[in-house]
Amino acid sequence: MTAIDAEPTAPAVSAPFFLRGELVEGQDVVQRSRDLGIAFATPRLDLDRAVHPRSEVPPLLDVPVTEIIDFLVETGRRLRDPGNTFVTDCIDRMCATHVLPRAMLEAQVEDAAGYLDRRVLETVVEQNFPDPRALDEWVPKQDFTGRKSFVRAFAPRLIHVLPGNAPGVAVRCIAQAALVKAVNLFKMSSSDPFTPVAILRTMADIDPGHAVVKSMSAVYWRGGDDAVERVLYRPQYFDKIVAWGGGDAINNVVKYLGPGFQLISFDPKTSISMVGREAFASEETLDDAAELAASDVMVLNQDACVASRFVYVEADEADADRFSERLQARIAEKAAASGDIRPLDREMREQIDTLAMLDDEFGVWGRADGKGVVIRSDEPVDFHPVNKTANVVRVDALDDAVKYVNVATQTVGFYPFDRMSAYRDRLAAGGAQRIVRLGEAGPSTIGNPHDAMYPLHRFVHWMAHEDGVAQP
Repeated sequence: MTAIDAEPTAPAVSAPFFLRGELVEGQDVVQRSRDLGIAFATPRLDLDRAVHPRSEVPPLLDVPVTEIIDFLVETGRRLRDPGNTFVTDCIDRMCATHVLPRAMLEAQVEDAAGYLDRRVLETVVEQNFPDPRALDEWVPKQDFTGRKSFVRAFAPRLIHVLPGNAPGVAVRCIAQAALVKAVNLFKMSSSDPFTPVAILRTMADIDPGHAVVKSMSAVYWRGGDDAVERVLYRPQYFDKIVAWGGGDAINNVVKYLGPGFQLISFDPKTSISMVGREAFASEETLDDAAELAASDVMVLNQDACVASRFVYVEADEADADRFSERLQARIAEKAAASGDIRPLDREMREQIDTLAMLDDEFGVWGRADGKGVVIRSDEPVDFHPVNKTANVVRVDALDDAVKYVNVATQTVGFYPFDRMSAYRDRLAAGGAQRIVRLGEAGPSTIGNPHDAMYPLHRFVHWMAHEDGVAQP
């Protein structure tokens, strides 16, 4: 394994690496952020330092989970400290590369630090593992034939491909990786090549020699760079790749999979809303439903997977138009309050402008200017609504909306709440992974499955030690 050849440097935002407890600085390679095309500079990537040899036992293996949780809780306290210069410097730099405004980036990191709460972390462990002792020891078992064994959730070796849309996800990923005692290499995104390093530097400031710190590395390379990925994406070095991201990112990873190297994918998802006829019982219920739907559309200004894109409304055209008008007004209010009024890309603007001219088939409220737009139609539009854009799809009955649910449907926000249980089986059969009350797409029950799985249970390397038949 060799280091990546350096490219000429250029004035750019500096993005250091963190490799197994050590900060690595340098401006050897100039990169470009995905959404804004802003230059940032990274050190030369030494692939040897990025890999923890299999000949070495994972640093966290014999550290009790209780101690790991203690360390994570202290990390959370430090991340929330206004005097944490690692975090403030991270935000300063990320403002240059990320599409979200500063206030939203700050809120993302602060809210994510709330995950490092003792009760949260203990609940996550308990929900993911029927017997959490398996993380700390070889748990004895005996089957009905008298055969004895020991089972352990062994510390895995993981590569994490982090998402670019939600900086706060880095906190959760690092915490979960520590809880399963993994050896970790975090591939940062070009939108945010800063937050993971800020978190790890905060940890190192607490105790530079702690096993959590020694288990973590965070670097950046351009996704799809074969010179890096054909070396790192191998079972000789890692057990699994935990990938977040769009279709291109996931497809790029898939080509490296093979025996001994598995994919745990948090792949692209689309979330929807379903609004029953009860919303039109009164002006008050209509206002309430529109406000709740707007809250789901605007999760992370519609950059999150849980943010609703399509709102299926059980109504005639006149009522669907009333709902669409109120929904657009509330989306616009939230967009203005966030300070994020990015214009839509050219292709989507042209598509929406075309639909606006087809009055007999579509209704359009708002303008394609990034301040909030709603499109009413009788079938879902054939493009992916983003950047504060919602498609209200009129249906005669919510039963008609179920046919649009598939395995890419993550969250379904539902109104009225008392009809949810009648639809959950059909939604699950269609492939949906989560149903919530309308307006509650963002928060989730602590420890629940994510993307139809218990992630930590899948992260670990389950090892069995068979010990023969018990003697009478």
